[in-house]
Amino acid sequence: MIQMQTRLNVADNSGAKEVMCIKVLGGTRRRIDGSYVRFDSNAMVLIDNDKNPKGTRIFGAVARELRDKSFMKIVSLASEVV
Repeated sequence: MIQMQTRLNVADNSGAKEVMCIKVLGGTRRRIDGSYVRFDSNAMVLIDNDKNPKGTRIFGAVARELRDKSFMKIVSLASEVV
């Protein structure tokens, strides 16, 4: 679970290696079918004000809920959408 001051690995090639969470904007929600997604490690992607990623590559899988929240560039760069 990610909370304030959690250290996260950066899952893109923006140059940052590790970051610290300063605020959590949303909580964990189950999907419509009752399932939820768990990942092996806490990782994040740096984005700009237009919701575009700073890096040009994203390593690892991302959740499909990003598509509903208009993060299409992240979804298109990810190797797998879960």
